[in-house]
Amino acid sequence: MDWGSVAGLTLALGAILLGQGLDGGHFGWLVQPAALIIVGGATTGAVLLQSGHRCFLRGVRMVRWVFSPPVENHRAQLRDITAWSGVARREGLLSLERYMLAAHDPFTAKGLRLIVDGVEPNLLREILEIDISSYENEQRLAIKVWEAAGGYAPTIGILGAVLGLIQVMENLSDPGRLGNGIAVAFVSTVYGVGLANLVFLPIGNKLKALLNREIMMREMLTDVFAGIAAGDKPRVIEERLSSYRR
Repeated sequence: MDWGSVAGLTLALGAILLGQGLDGGHFGWLVQPAALIIVGGATTGAVLLQSGHRCFLRGVRMVRWVFSPPVENHRAQLRDITAWSGVARREGLLSLERYMLAAHDPFTAKGLRLIVDGVEPNLLREILEIDISSYENEQRLAIKVWEAAGGYAPTIGILGAVLGLIQVMENLSDPGRLGNGIAVAFVSTVYGVGLANLVFLPIGNKLKALLNREIMMREMLTDVFAGIAAGDKPRVIEERLSSYRR
């Protein structure tokens, strides 16, 4: 669990509610189902129209990374890499098959399989780089779901405000109905701007940072696999890894 993300979201929302309470406001004033339907529903629809359902669902599933990011165990990975290079040096490339079968990460398994199959180092690197590029493009399209939501939400909040004001203008002769229209108008803007800047955009930026970290890890593994395939000494591979840890 990434407690920093939990604390950040809690602090952001808590500060707004606390600030409103200090000014004499009430939480109930911010609860406007009509405004929530307008902003939430229209933003979701706009993002779905832009992204398509597959990309949209992939982006929604990625949100779990924000609170539970992929686990990275650098020491265990370094041990694995040292074991691969040492065994390949002593026993030959075919001896890596047992590590390939035990690998849980598909990218790692693919790299080891290419080594076991005797693929030339340059071709191996090319294949894995294509795999990385394809994966990165797919994930960035999914992340754009959150960036798009952050762009649409404030504008749709303004749209909700205009709709609320239209309701006010239509009921000028009935003062008892003016309050609801005005509430929808202002709360729609709060929902749009608040969701964009406190939820959608931070999630998108966090996911981009996590993806960059994962891509760098895959690039590092690509260097490792190409080095093993080329017959590099374990010490040379370790020196190459040290460049990624700087």
